[in-house]
Amino acid sequence: MRTRPLKVALLGCGVVGSEVARIMTTHAADLAARIGAPVELAGVAVRRPDRVREGIARELITTDATALVKRGDIDVVVEVIGGIEPARTLITTAFEHGASVVSANKALLAQDGAALHAAAEEHGKDLYYEAAVAGAIPLIRPLRESLAGDKVNRVLGIVNGTTNFILDKMDSTGAGYQEALDEATALGYAEADPTADVEGFDAAAKAAILAGIAFHTRVRLDDVYREGMTEVTAADFASARAMGCTIKLLAICERAADGRSVTARVHPAMIPLTHPLASVRGAYNAVFVESDASGQLMFYGPGAGGSPTASAVLGDLVAVCRNRLSGATGPGESAYAALTVSPMGDVVTRYHISLDVADKPGVLAQVATVFAEHGVSIDTVRQQGRQDGVGEASLVVVTHRASDAALTGTVAALRKLDTVRGVASIMRVEGE
Repeated sequence: MRTRPLKVALLGCGVVGSEVARIMTTHAADLAARIGAPVELAGVAVRRPDRVREGIARELITTDATALVKRGDIDVVVEVIGGIEPARTLITTAFEHGASVVSANKALLAQDGAALHAAAEEHGKDLYYEAAVAGAIPLIRPLRESLAGDKVNRVLGIVNGTTNFILDKMDSTGAGYQEALDEATALGYAEADPTADVEGFDAAAKAAILAGIAFHTRVRLDDVYREGMTEVTAADFASARAMGCTIKLLAICERAADGRSVTARVHPAMIPLTHPLASVRGAYNAVFVESDASGQLMFYGPGAGGSPTASAVLGDLVAVCRNRLSGATGPGESAYAALTVSPMGDVVTRYHISLDVADKPGVLAQVATVFAEHGVSIDTVRQQGRQDGVGEASLVVVTHRASDAALTGTVAALRKLDTVRGVASIMRVEGE
Protein backbone atom coordinates (compact mmCIF):
# COMPACT_ATOMS: atom_id res chain seq x y z
CA MET A 1 0.00 0.00 0.00
CA ARG A 2 1.19 3.50 -0.83
CA THR A 3 1.79 5.51 2.33
CA ARG A 4 1.52 9.01 0.84
CA PRO A 5 -2.16 9.98 1.12
CA LEU A 6 -4.40 11.07 -1.70
CA LYS A 7 -5.68 14.55 -0.89
CA VAL A 8 -9.38 15.38 -1.10
CA ALA A 9 -10.96 18.84 -1.19
CA LEU A 10 -14.59 19.04 -0.09
CA LEU A 11 -16.79 21.82 -1.52
CA GLY A 12 -19.78 22.19 0.76
CA CYS A 13 -20.34 20.88 4.26
CA GLY A 14 -24.10 20.74 4.66
CA VAL A 15 -26.18 17.63 5.21
CA VAL A 16 -24.33 15.61 2.57
CA GLY A 17 -20.88 17.17 2.89
CA SER A 18 -20.74 16.70 6.65
CA GLU A 19 -21.60 13.02 6.21
CA VAL A 20 -18.89 12.63 3.58
CA ALA A 21 -16.34 14.12 5.99
CA ARG A 22 -17.58 11.92 8.85
CA ILE A 23 -17.37 8.70 6.83
CA MET A 24 -13.92 9.61 5.51
CA THR A 25 -12.76 9.96 9.12
CA THR A 26 -14.52 7.04 10.78
CA HIS A 27 -13.88 4.58 7.92
CA ALA A 28 -10.40 5.83 7.08
CA ALA A 29 -8.69 2.46 7.52
CA ASP A 30 -11.25 0.59 5.41
CA LEU A 31 -11.12 3.22 2.67
CA ALA A 32 -7.33 3.06 2.59
CA ALA A 33 -7.42 -0.74 2.29
CA ARG A 34 -9.98 -0.59 -0.54
CA ILE A 35 -8.16 2.14 -2.44
CA GLY A 36 -4.57 1.06 -1.83
CA ALA A 37 -3.57 4.37 -0.22
CA PRO A 38 -4.82 6.59 2.58
CA VAL A 39 -7.18 9.46 1.76
CA GLU A 40 -6.78 12.76 3.54
CA LEU A 41 -9.30 15.56 3.84
CA ALA A 42 -7.12 18.48 2.80
CA GLY A 43 -9.64 21.32 2.91
CA VAL A 44 -13.33 22.11 3.25
CA ALA A 45 -14.86 25.13 1.50
CA VAL A 46 -17.93 26.61 3.20
CA ARG A 47 -19.94 29.84 3.18
CA ARG A 48 -20.27 30.16 6.98
CA PRO A 49 -16.89 29.47 8.57
CA ASP A 50 -18.03 30.22 12.14
CA ARG A 51 -20.46 27.34 12.24
CA VAL A 52 -19.33 24.43 14.45
CA ARG A 53 -18.57 21.30 12.42
CA GLU A 54 -17.84 18.30 14.59
CA GLY A 55 -14.94 16.11 13.53
CA ILE A 56 -13.47 18.67 11.13
CA ALA A 57 -10.38 20.58 12.23
CA ARG A 58 -10.90 24.35 12.03
CA GLU A 59 -7.69 24.80 10.06
CA LEU A 60 -9.26 22.83 7.20
CA ILE A 61 -12.17 25.27 6.87
CA THR A 62 -11.95 27.97 4.22
CA THR A 63 -14.33 30.34 2.45
CA ASP A 64 -12.05 30.55 -0.60
CA ALA A 65 -13.19 27.58 -2.68
CA THR A 66 -11.30 28.80 -5.73
CA ALA A 67 -7.98 28.86 -3.91
CA LEU A 68 -8.66 25.39 -2.54
CA VAL A 69 -9.22 23.79 -5.95
CA LYS A 70 -6.22 25.66 -7.40
CA ARG A 71 -3.74 24.33 -4.85
CA GLY A 72 -2.22 21.81 -7.25
CA ASP A 73 -1.71 19.10 -4.62
CA ILE A 74 -5.40 18.11 -4.54
CA ASP A 75 -6.10 14.72 -6.10
CA VAL A 76 -9.91 14.71 -5.93
CA VAL A 77 -12.47 17.49 -5.49
CA VAL A 78 -15.82 16.46 -4.04
CA GLU A 79 -18.51 18.99 -5.02
CA VAL A 80 -21.73 18.93 -2.98
CA ILE A 81 -22.68 22.62 -2.98
CA GLY A 82 -25.27 22.27 -5.77
CA GLY A 83 -26.56 24.89 -8.18
CA ILE A 84 -24.98 26.09 -11.41
CA GLU A 85 -22.49 28.68 -10.24
CA PRO A 86 -19.98 28.75 -8.67
CA ALA A 87 -20.05 24.94 -8.95
CA ARG A 88 -19.44 24.90 -12.71
CA THR A 89 -16.42 27.20 -12.53
CA LEU A 90 -14.99 25.38 -9.53
CA ILE A 91 -15.26 21.99 -11.26
CA THR A 92 -13.58 23.17 -14.46
CA THR A 93 -10.90 24.92 -12.40
CA ALA A 94 -10.28 21.67 -10.53
CA PHE A 95 -9.68 19.84 -13.82
CA GLU A 96 -7.31 22.57 -14.98
CA HIS A 97 -5.25 22.23 -11.82
CA GLY A 98 -4.94 18.45 -11.91
CA ALA A 99 -7.81 17.14 -9.80
CA SER A 100 -10.54 14.66 -10.69
CA VAL A 101 -14.08 15.46 -9.55
CA VAL A 102 -16.87 13.65 -7.74
CA SER A 103 -20.16 15.56 -7.85
CA ALA A 104 -23.74 15.20 -6.64
CA ASN A 105 -24.92 18.18 -8.71
CA LYS A 106 -27.83 16.95 -10.82
CA ALA A 107 -28.91 20.43 -11.97
CA LEU A 108 -25.46 21.28 -13.32
CA LEU A 109 -24.91 17.89 -14.95
CA ALA A 110 -28.33 18.02 -16.63
CA GLN A 111 -27.62 21.48 -17.99
CA ASP A 112 -23.90 21.35 -18.81
CA GLY A 113 -22.88 17.72 -18.56
CA ALA A 114 -21.38 17.66 -22.06
CA ALA A 115 -19.12 20.64 -21.37
CA LEU A 116 -17.99 19.19 -18.04
CA HIS A 117 -17.19 15.83 -19.62
CA ALA A 118 -15.24 17.60 -22.35
CA ALA A 119 -13.22 19.51 -19.75
CA ALA A 120 -12.49 16.30 -17.83
CA GLU A 121 -11.35 14.55 -21.02
CA GLU A 122 -9.21 17.50 -22.09
CA HIS A 123 -7.23 17.33 -18.85
CA GLY A 124 -7.25 13.53 -18.54
CA LYS A 125 -9.32 13.50 -15.35
CA ASP A 126 -12.38 11.69 -14.00
CA LEU A 127 -15.90 13.05 -13.57
CA TYR A 128 -18.08 10.75 -11.45
CA TYR A 129 -21.62 11.56 -10.25
CA GLU A 130 -23.42 8.51 -8.89
CA ALA A 131 -24.95 10.64 -6.12
CA ALA A 132 -26.66 12.97 -8.63
CA VAL A 133 -29.47 10.47 -9.25
CA ALA A 134 -31.41 8.39 -6.71
CA GLY A 135 -29.16 8.86 -3.68
CA ALA A 136 -27.60 5.62 -2.46
CA ILE A 137 -29.09 3.48 -5.24
CA PRO A 138 -26.36 2.24 -7.61
CA LEU A 139 -27.76 3.36 -10.95
CA ILE A 140 -25.30 5.50 -12.91
CA ARG A 141 -22.53 2.92 -12.77
CA PRO A 142 -24.76 -0.04 -13.77
CA LEU A 143 -26.05 1.95 -16.75
CA ARG A 144 -22.62 3.28 -17.68
CA GLU A 145 -20.61 0.10 -17.08
CA SER A 146 -22.61 -3.05 -16.23
CA LEU A 147 -25.06 -2.55 -19.11
CA ALA A 148 -22.48 -1.10 -21.52
CA GLY A 149 -22.78 -4.19 -23.70
CA ASP A 150 -26.58 -4.17 -23.73
CA LYS A 151 -29.19 -2.00 -25.47
CA VAL A 152 -31.37 -0.11 -23.01
CA ASN A 153 -34.83 0.67 -24.36
CA ARG A 154 -36.60 2.22 -21.41
CA VAL A 155 -35.89 3.71 -18.00
CA LEU A 156 -38.98 4.22 -15.85
CA GLY A 157 -38.68 5.37 -12.28
CA ILE A 158 -39.57 7.19 -9.12
CA VAL A 159 -36.57 9.45 -8.58
CA ASN A 160 -37.87 11.97 -6.04
CA GLY A 161 -38.59 10.86 -2.50
CA THR A 162 -40.56 13.95 -1.50
CA THR A 163 -43.19 13.55 -4.19
CA ASN A 164 -43.45 9.82 -3.62
CA PHE A 165 -44.05 10.41 0.08
CA ILE A 166 -46.80 12.93 -0.68
CA LEU A 167 -48.54 10.76 -3.28
CA ASP A 168 -48.26 7.68 -1.06
CA LYS A 169 -49.92 9.56 1.80
CA MET A 170 -52.70 10.76 -0.47
CA ASP A 171 -53.26 7.20 -1.65
CA SER A 172 -53.05 5.38 1.68
CA THR A 173 -54.83 7.89 3.94
CA GLY A 174 -57.08 9.87 1.61
CA ALA A 175 -55.29 13.09 2.54
CA GLY A 176 -55.41 16.06 0.20
CA TYR A 177 -52.30 17.41 -1.49
CA GLN A 178 -51.71 20.27 0.96
CA GLU A 179 -52.23 18.05 4.00
CA ALA A 180 -49.75 15.48 2.68
CA LEU A 181 -47.25 18.22 1.80
CA ASP A 182 -47.52 19.69 5.32
CA GLU A 183 -46.71 16.28 6.81
CA ALA A 184 -43.76 15.83 4.46
CA THR A 185 -42.44 19.25 5.51
CA ALA A 186 -42.88 18.50 9.21
CA LEU A 187 -40.94 15.23 8.83
CA GLY A 188 -38.13 16.90 6.90
CA TYR A 189 -38.88 15.22 3.56
CA ALA A 190 -39.90 18.50 1.89
CA GLU A 191 -37.97 21.76 1.79
CA ALA A 192 -39.48 25.03 3.02
CA ASP A 193 -39.87 25.82 -0.68
CA PRO A 194 -40.83 22.47 -2.26
CA THR A 195 -41.15 23.82 -5.83
CA ALA A 196 -38.16 21.92 -7.25
CA ASP A 197 -39.66 18.65 -6.05
CA VAL A 198 -43.42 19.00 -6.51
CA GLU A 199 -43.17 20.77 -9.88
CA GLY A 200 -40.87 18.07 -11.22
CA PHE A 201 -37.69 20.12 -11.75
CA ASP A 202 -35.58 17.78 -9.60
CA ALA A 203 -36.88 14.66 -11.36
CA ALA A 204 -36.45 16.27 -14.79
CA ALA A 205 -32.74 16.91 -14.15
CA LYS A 206 -32.31 13.28 -13.16
CA ALA A 207 -34.24 12.12 -16.22
CA ALA A 208 -31.89 14.09 -18.48
CA ILE A 209 -28.86 12.42 -16.90
CA LEU A 210 -30.38 8.93 -17.09
CA ALA A 211 -31.51 9.32 -20.69
CA GLY A 212 -28.09 10.56 -21.79
CA ILE A 213 -26.33 7.58 -20.26
CA ALA A 214 -28.91 4.95 -21.22
CA PHE A 215 -29.17 5.98 -24.87
CA HIS A 216 -25.62 7.28 -25.51
CA THR A 217 -27.12 10.58 -26.59
CA ARG A 218 -26.81 14.10 -25.23
CA VAL A 219 -30.04 14.96 -23.43
CA ARG A 220 -30.24 18.35 -21.74
CA LEU A 221 -32.67 19.52 -19.10
CA ASP A 222 -34.48 21.61 -21.73
CA ASP A 223 -35.18 18.41 -23.69
CA VAL A 224 -37.20 16.89 -20.83
CA TYR A 225 -40.96 17.43 -20.73
CA ARG A 226 -41.94 18.35 -17.19
CA GLU A 227 -45.27 18.36 -15.40
CA GLY A 228 -45.65 18.67 -11.62
CA MET A 229 -48.03 16.83 -9.31
CA THR A 230 -49.69 19.71 -7.45
CA GLU A 231 -52.96 19.23 -9.34
CA VAL A 232 -53.38 15.56 -8.38
CA THR A 233 -56.54 15.16 -6.29
CA ALA A 234 -58.29 12.59 -4.13
CA ALA A 235 -60.70 12.10 -7.04
CA ASP A 236 -57.79 11.11 -9.25
CA PHE A 237 -56.78 8.46 -6.73
CA ALA A 238 -60.37 7.19 -6.60
CA SER A 239 -60.36 6.85 -10.37
CA ALA A 240 -56.98 5.11 -10.24
CA ARG A 241 -58.24 2.61 -7.68
CA ALA A 242 -61.27 1.88 -9.87
CA MET A 243 -58.81 0.88 -12.60
CA GLY A 244 -56.62 -1.18 -10.27
CA CYS A 245 -53.93 1.52 -10.33
CA THR A 246 -52.16 4.03 -8.15
CA ILE A 247 -50.51 7.35 -9.04
CA LYS A 248 -46.77 8.10 -9.05
CA LEU A 249 -44.64 10.97 -10.33
CA LEU A 250 -42.52 9.17 -12.91
CA ALA A 251 -39.39 9.95 -14.85
CA ILE A 252 -39.68 8.11 -18.17
CA CYS A 253 -36.90 7.82 -20.76
CA GLU A 254 -37.72 5.80 -23.87
CA ARG A 255 -36.15 4.76 -27.12
CA ALA A 256 -38.57 4.93 -30.08
CA ALA A 257 -39.63 1.67 -31.66
CA ASP A 258 -37.67 2.48 -34.82
CA GLY A 259 -34.54 3.17 -32.71
CA ARG A 260 -33.97 6.58 -34.28
CA SER A 261 -35.12 8.87 -31.48
CA VAL A 262 -35.62 9.07 -27.73
CA THR A 263 -37.92 10.92 -25.37
CA ALA A 264 -37.53 12.02 -21.76
CA ARG A 265 -40.41 13.19 -19.60
CA VAL A 266 -41.57 13.68 -16.01
CA HIS A 267 -45.23 13.73 -15.03
CA PRO A 268 -47.80 12.06 -12.75
CA ALA A 269 -49.12 8.80 -14.13
CA MET A 270 -51.41 5.96 -13.19
CA ILE A 271 -49.61 2.63 -12.97
CA PRO A 272 -51.17 -0.80 -12.34
CA LEU A 273 -50.93 -2.12 -8.80
CA THR A 274 -49.26 -5.19 -10.29
CA HIS A 275 -46.28 -3.14 -11.49
CA PRO A 276 -43.24 -3.25 -9.15
CA LEU A 277 -43.13 0.56 -8.92
CA ALA A 278 -46.64 0.66 -7.46
CA SER A 279 -45.39 -0.85 -4.20
CA VAL A 280 -42.68 1.78 -3.64
CA ARG A 281 -43.76 3.58 -0.47
CA GLY A 282 -42.79 6.64 1.53
CA ALA A 283 -39.72 8.60 0.51
CA TYR A 284 -38.08 5.69 -1.31
CA ASN A 285 -36.93 5.71 -4.93
CA ALA A 286 -37.01 2.93 -7.51
CA VAL A 287 -35.97 2.75 -11.14
CA PHE A 288 -37.11 0.12 -13.63
CA VAL A 289 -34.75 -0.54 -16.55
CA GLU A 290 -35.73 -2.50 -19.66
CA SER A 291 -33.05 -3.72 -22.07
CA ASP A 292 -32.66 -6.23 -24.89
CA ALA A 293 -30.42 -8.79 -23.22
CA SER A 294 -30.99 -8.23 -19.50
CA GLY A 295 -34.74 -7.88 -19.73
CA GLN A 296 -36.27 -6.04 -16.80
CA LEU A 297 -34.16 -4.81 -13.88
CA MET A 298 -35.29 -2.83 -10.84
CA PHE A 299 -33.10 -0.67 -8.57
CA TYR A 300 -34.64 0.27 -5.20
CA GLY A 301 -33.61 2.13 -2.07
CA PRO A 302 -33.42 5.46 -0.21
CA GLY A 303 -33.11 8.22 -2.78
CA ALA A 304 -32.09 11.16 -0.63
CA GLY A 305 -30.70 12.20 2.74
CA GLY A 306 -27.25 12.82 4.09
CA SER A 307 -26.06 9.28 4.72
CA PRO A 308 -27.49 7.61 1.57
CA THR A 309 -26.17 10.34 -0.71
CA ALA A 310 -22.79 10.36 1.06
CA SER A 311 -22.61 6.60 0.49
CA ALA A 312 -22.84 7.17 -3.26
CA VAL A 313 -20.25 9.98 -3.08
CA LEU A 314 -17.80 7.76 -1.20
CA GLY A 315 -18.30 4.94 -3.70
CA ASP A 316 -17.28 7.33 -6.47
CA LEU A 317 -14.39 8.62 -4.38
CA VAL A 318 -13.00 5.10 -4.00
CA ALA A 319 -13.27 4.48 -7.76
CA VAL A 320 -11.66 7.79 -8.69
CA CYS A 321 -8.83 7.31 -6.20
CA ARG A 322 -8.13 3.83 -7.58
CA ASN A 323 -7.97 5.32 -11.06
CA ARG A 324 -5.62 7.99 -9.76
CA LEU A 325 -3.22 5.40 -8.37
CA SER A 326 -3.22 3.34 -11.56
CA GLY A 327 -2.85 6.34 -13.84
CA ALA A 328 -6.11 5.54 -15.60
CA THR A 329 -9.48 7.22 -15.98
CA GLY A 330 -12.93 5.73 -15.87
CA PRO A 331 -15.73 5.98 -18.44
CA GLY A 332 -16.38 9.44 -19.82
CA GLU A 333 -19.32 10.74 -21.81
CA SER A 334 -20.77 8.29 -24.34
CA ALA A 335 -22.83 10.26 -26.86
CA TYR A 336 -21.86 8.43 -30.04
CA ALA A 337 -25.47 7.45 -30.89
CA ALA A 338 -26.53 11.11 -31.21
CA LEU A 339 -30.20 10.15 -31.45
CA THR A 340 -32.86 12.78 -31.99
CA VAL A 341 -34.69 13.85 -28.84
CA SER A 342 -38.34 13.97 -29.84
CA PRO A 343 -40.88 16.45 -28.39
CA MET A 344 -43.66 15.41 -26.05
CA GLY A 345 -46.20 15.58 -28.88
CA ASP A 346 -44.65 12.44 -30.38
CA VAL A 347 -45.00 10.39 -27.19
CA VAL A 348 -47.54 7.57 -27.44
CA THR A 349 -49.26 6.27 -24.32
CA ARG A 350 -52.69 5.63 -22.78
CA TYR A 351 -54.75 8.39 -21.19
CA HIS A 352 -57.35 8.69 -18.45
CA ILE A 353 -59.62 11.73 -19.01
CA SER A 354 -62.30 12.84 -16.55
CA LEU A 355 -64.97 15.17 -17.95
CA ASP A 356 -67.81 17.09 -16.32
CA VAL A 357 -70.72 16.83 -18.76
CA ALA A 358 -74.44 17.52 -19.05
CA ASP A 359 -76.47 14.51 -17.88
CA LYS A 360 -78.67 14.03 -20.91
CA PRO A 361 -78.97 11.68 -23.90
CA GLY A 362 -76.48 12.04 -26.74
CA VAL A 363 -73.56 13.37 -24.71
CA LEU A 364 -71.58 10.14 -24.90
CA ALA A 365 -72.07 9.98 -28.65
CA GLN A 366 -70.80 13.56 -29.06
CA VAL A 367 -67.74 12.86 -26.97
CA ALA A 368 -66.99 9.58 -28.76
CA THR A 369 -67.25 11.38 -32.11
CA VAL A 370 -64.64 13.94 -31.08
CA PHE A 371 -62.23 11.17 -30.06
CA ALA A 372 -62.80 9.36 -33.37
CA GLU A 373 -62.27 12.54 -35.43
CA HIS A 374 -58.83 12.97 -33.83
CA GLY A 375 -57.82 9.35 -34.30
CA VAL A 376 -57.91 8.47 -30.60
CA SER A 377 -59.40 5.05 -29.89
CA ILE A 378 -61.45 4.62 -26.69
CA ASP A 379 -60.80 1.61 -24.48
CA THR A 380 -63.41 2.10 -21.73
CA VAL A 381 -66.03 4.68 -20.71
CA ARG A 382 -67.67 5.15 -17.32
CA GLN A 383 -70.49 7.66 -16.75
CA GLN A 384 -71.96 8.48 -13.37
CA GLY A 385 -74.50 11.07 -12.29
CA ARG A 386 -73.21 13.59 -9.77
CA GLN A 387 -74.94 14.13 -6.46
CA ASP A 388 -73.62 17.70 -6.16
CA GLY A 389 -75.18 19.02 -9.34
CA VAL A 390 -78.60 18.56 -10.95
CA GLY A 391 -78.36 17.61 -14.59
CA GLU A 392 -74.60 17.01 -14.50
CA ALA A 393 -72.55 13.85 -14.73
CA SER A 394 -68.97 12.66 -14.59
CA LEU A 395 -67.67 10.93 -17.69
CA VAL A 396 -64.39 9.01 -17.47
CA VAL A 397 -62.72 7.93 -20.71
CA VAL A 398 -59.69 5.64 -20.88
CA THR A 399 -58.03 5.53 -24.29
CA HIS A 400 -55.95 3.02 -26.12
CA ARG A 401 -52.43 4.24 -26.93
CA ALA A 402 -52.39 7.61 -28.66
CA SER A 403 -49.90 10.39 -29.27
CA ASP A 404 -49.79 13.36 -26.95
CA ALA A 405 -50.42 15.65 -29.91
CA ALA A 406 -53.59 13.74 -30.86
CA LEU A 407 -54.83 13.80 -27.28
CA THR A 408 -54.16 17.54 -26.99
CA GLY A 409 -56.25 18.18 -30.09
CA THR A 410 -59.00 15.96 -28.76
CA VAL A 411 -59.22 17.81 -25.46
CA ALA A 412 -59.24 21.19 -27.19
CA ALA A 413 -62.22 20.05 -29.30
CA LEU A 414 -64.02 18.61 -26.27
CA ARG A 415 -63.81 21.96 -24.49
CA LYS A 416 -65.78 23.51 -27.36
CA LEU A 417 -68.77 21.20 -26.89
CA ASP A 418 -71.75 22.83 -25.16
CA THR A 419 -72.40 19.59 -23.31
CA VAL A 420 -68.91 19.44 -21.79
CA ARG A 421 -68.84 21.64 -18.68
CA GLY A 422 -65.14 21.13 -18.03
CA VAL A 423 -62.15 18.80 -18.09
CA ALA A 424 -61.64 17.69 -14.49
CA SER A 425 -58.36 15.87 -15.05
CA ILE A 426 -56.10 14.28 -17.64
CA MET A 427 -53.59 11.66 -16.62
CA ARG A 428 -51.36 9.28 -18.52
CA VAL A 429 -51.46 5.55 -17.85
CA GLU A 430 -48.02 3.90 -17.82
CA GLY A 431 -46.33 0.65 -16.91
CA GLU A 432 -48.38 -1.69 -19.06
